[in-house]
Amino acid sequence: MLIMRATDEGLAASREGDFEAIINAMGSFNESMMEAGVMVGGDGLSDPSEGFVVDFSTPDLAVTDGPYGPTEALFSGYWTIRVADRDEAIAWARRCPMGPGQKLEVRRVTDESDFAEFADNEFIQKEAGWREQLERAEEE
Repeated sequence: MLIMRATDEGLAASREGDFEAIINAMGSFNESMMEAGVMVGGDGLSDPSEGFVVDFSTPDLAVTDGPYGPTEALFSGYWTIRVADRDEAIAWARRCPMGPGQKLEVRRVTDESDFAEFADNEFIQKEAGWREQLERAEEE
C-alpha cells in the first residue's frame, strides 16, 4: 500500500499550485498503474477537518473532531498495488508525481500467512470466506 503524507510545506505548495496539473499528473500515474496491471485500488481522502478520531483510551470512547495530530502524521490518500516484491513497490513509489514536503509510506498488506500460527482460530478461518463475499459484492 502506498500511503500519501504531506508536511505543512507540501500542503501549502499543493494548494498554491496549479490544481488541474496535479489532477492530470496523478491521473496519468493512476493510468500507468492500471495499464501495468498493478493497481488494485486507491482513493484520496477529504480534508482532516472533516474527519474525527474515536479515542479508545477512555471508558466513554471520546470522539474528537479533526484536524487531529501533526500534519506529518496524517495521510491524504492511498493506493493498493499488487507487485512481486519490495523492489517493484519502490519503483512504483518513485514514479509517483509528488513534490517537496510530500512523502509516500509503503507498507505490505498482511495476508493469511501472517497468521499461520492461529490457523485454527474461528475468525482466521472465516476470513477467506469474507474475502470471497466482498469480491462477489464488488462484481455485482
